[in-house]
Amino acid sequence: MTKKLILLIGAPGSGKTTDAKSVANAHHNITAYSTGELLDAEKERNSALGRIIKQYKDRGELVPASVVVDTIFDAIKSAPTDVILLDGFPRDQASITSFCDILYNSHNIELDSVIEIRVSDAVARKRYLQNHDEGEAIFNKSLALYQETIKYIEEHYQEKHLLQVIDGEQPQAKVVEAIDNLLKSHQLLETA
Repeated sequence: MTKKLILLIGAPGSGKTTDAKSVANAHHNITAYSTGELLDAEKERNSALGRIIKQYKDRGELVPASVVVDTIFDAIKSAPTDVILLDGFPRDQASITSFCDILYNSHNIELDSVIEIRVSDAVARKRYLQNHDEGEAIFNKSLALYQETIKYIEEHYQEKHLLQVIDGEQPQAKVVEAIDNLLKSHQLLETA
């Protein structure tokens, strides 16, 4: 069976991780993964890969694309469901390139769609600082990295007719409903 992958992208603080978990909790056929959480889990294992991840994350820098892509594909392959929501990826041109190469050669994983949870910088900042301990300096660096690459990411997936944009500033229930409706239209939802 081919696994269907849906990417959720958005600024740090856009709510994409919370939205993905809410959708997955409501549907037994969906698994939600956060790229950041996958990397943190690897870091906690203190493996050689985890120590590399720690060095980058501690500086507020992007983990190299090849490391992120390997971590993601391991998670997708071992996911307990055939529909996977992955948030926080891709974050730059290198990760799109690595991801596309592996996806092209993987016959059992299909990228179904890319959903951008769009919020203003002010909303992203407020939410991020309420929910994360890293502080404003890390947020500013993360937001700057996001802003450098989001146009490229949007254009890349628009050309492939995969990008959908959802207003992330509406109440969370509405965001989740919009994601549900998109998945329903792609015949990917089963209710729990």
